[in-house]
Amino acid sequence: QVQLVESGGGLVQAGGSLRVSCAASGLTFSSYAMGWFRQAPGKEREFVAAISWVGGRTYYADSVKGRFTISRDNAKNTVYLQMNTLKPEDTAVYYCAADRAPPGKPVSTVPGAYDYWGQGSQVTVSS
Repeated sequence: QVQLVESGGGLVQAGGSLRVSCAASGLTFSSYAMGWFRQAPGKEREFVAAISWVGGRTYYADSVKGRFTISRDNAKNTVYLQMNTLKPEDTAVYYCAADRAPPGKPVSTVPGAYDYWGQGSQVTVSS
């Protein structure tokens, strides 16, 4: 079955950096657009970043643009989110997700468009 397993979260001070990874199995990874979402306590899950099938197109939420970078390694079936200049408001559980979108369909920023989800990785940024 399909599995998405996040790793790399943790506790960091404001201004620091973290990289979260998501290893996928049970699917043809290169056929999926991949996204990162996050959910803070008491808030709805929100879009963070997404990347197209071969990594040619990337998309970011305004709140992370210029600080976060999404990338993928199709040979390793892994997607990454490099987070720099972290802020306390970045504190959340970070989820990766896979979207089996047909060719030509724009990469989605909507959680409901994604077919598979990981279990989440906690990122905590202290002030």
